[in-house]
Amino acid sequence: MEHPPRALWASRLGFILAAAGSAVGLGNVWKFPYIAGENGGGAFVLVYLLCIAVVGLPIMMAELMIGRHTRRDAVGAFIHLEGRRSFWLSPGWVSIAAAFIILSYYSVVAGWTLDYVYRSLAGSFSGQPAEAIEGMFGSLIGDGPRQILWHFIFVLLSLGIVIGGVQKGIERWSKILMPILFVLLFLLFVNGMLSKGAWEGITFMFRPDFHHLTPGSVLEAMGHAFFTLSLGMAAMITYGSYLSKGEDLLAASLRVVILDTTIALMAGLAIFSVVFSVGMQPAAGPGLVFKTVPVVFSQLPGGHFLAIVFFLLLSFAALTSAISLLEAQVAYLIDERGWNRKRATAFLAGLAFVVGIPTALSYNSLSEWKIIGDRVFFDSVDLIASNYLLPISGLLIALYVGWFWSGTEEKEELIAGGAGWIYPLWHFLIRFVSPVAVAIVLFFKIRETGLFEWLAGLF
Repeated sequence: MEHPPRALWASRLGFILAAAGSAVGLGNVWKFPYIAGENGGGAFVLVYLLCIAVVGLPIMMAELMIGRHTRRDAVGAFIHLEGRRSFWLSPGWVSIAAAFIILSYYSVVAGWTLDYVYRSLAGSFSGQPAEAIEGMFGSLIGDGPRQILWHFIFVLLSLGIVIGGVQKGIERWSKILMPILFVLLFLLFVNGMLSKGAWEGITFMFRPDFHHLTPGSVLEAMGHAFFTLSLGMAAMITYGSYLSKGEDLLAASLRVVILDTTIALMAGLAIFSVVFSVGMQPAAGPGLVFKTVPVVFSQLPGGHFLAIVFFLLLSFAALTSAISLLEAQVAYLIDERGWNRKRATAFLAGLAFVVGIPTALSYNSLSEWKIIGDRVFFDSVDLIASNYLLPISGLLIALYVGWFWSGTEEKEELIAGGAGWIYPLWHFLIRFVSPVAVAIVLFFKIRETGLFEWLAGLF
C-alpha cells in the first residue's frame, strides 16, 4: 500500500504543546495528588522524579525515535522495521489496544469533570454541608444516563478536534487548550500559595520522610511515572511520526517531561495547600478531587470561582490526553487500512462511546456484573489497560530498541537532531535500567491484582 505524504507539526511549539497535552491529563491533576497523599508526600515525590528520569524519559525518547524514523503509526512502524510476520509487531498492537480501552473509560471519567464544571457554574457546592457535597459524587456515579450523556459530549469534543487533522485540528487546539490550562493551574497555584496551608503543603510535598516510603510506594511511583507520560499507548510513537528530522529528540522529550512534571507538582501544591488550610488531610484516596476538594472550596472565600477554575482545568487536561489516544488509533486506520481521516475518526469515536457505556453503568445498572474477580466492568478494563497492557508495551519497546533494533538507526536519529552525545547514557538506560524497572512493576502488579489466580480459575 502506498502511503500519502506524512503530515508534520507546523512548529516546534505545536509539537511540544500537543505532546505535553497528551502527557498532562487526569493523572497529573487527579491521580498524582492523591497517590502522593496516600504514600507520605515528599519521599514519594523524590522517587517519582527519579523514575521519570531513568525510566520515563528514555522510553519516551525511544517511542518518539521509532515514530520519526518510520513515519508510521504504532503498528505500521514495526511493520516497516521488522516485516509483517515479526513478533515485534506485538508492542504496536498492544499499545493500540491500550489506547482504545483507555479512551473508552477515560472519557467517562472526563465526563465526571464536565458534570462538576456544570455543578460549579450552577453554584451547587455553595452553602452545602460537607456530607451533601461528598454525596454528590455518589449520586453521579449512581446515575447511568447522566454519565452516558457527559461521556457522549466528551467523545464528541475529542472527535471534533481530531477530525481536523494534525495541524488544523490537534496542533491548533493544543495551542489554545494548553495555555488556558496553564493559566487556570497558575490561578489555583497562586491561591494555594497565598492560603494559610501553603507552608504545610510545601513541606508535605518536598520534605522527604522515608519512614512513610514502602516498597509498594516505590512501585506506585514507578508505575505512575510511566503512565503519566502517555507511554505504552501508541501516542508518542504517533506524535513522533509527525516530527521533523531536524528536531532534537532529547530536547523535545525533556521539554515534554518538564512540563508534565511541573504541572503535576503545581497541582499537588495547589490542592494540598487548600486542603491543609481548612484542617483536612491529603490522604483521601481517589475521592480527593471529587469529594474533598469541592468541600474545601465551599469553605473558602471565593470558593465558587475556584471550583469553576479547578474543574475546567481537569476537563482541559482530560481533553488534551484524549485527543492523543484517539489520534493514535486514527493514524493506524489511515496508514494501514487506507481510510480517510473523517471516516476513521468518526468510526473510532463512535466505537469508544459504545464500549464506554458499560463503564458508565458499572456502579449502577451493571454493578452486579463482575469481570475479573470481584471487579466491576470499569475496574476490570482499567486493570487490564493500566496494569498490564501499558507496562507490557513499554517493556517490549525498551527491549526492542535496547537489544533488537538492528543497524545504527537509533543513534542516527539522535545525531540528526544534535543529541548524539547522549547516546551512550541513553542506550545504557534503555537496555538495562528501564526494562528491568518496568518488568518489576509488571510482575508485582500481576501478583498484587491476582491475575494468575483469576486465570487459573478460568481453567
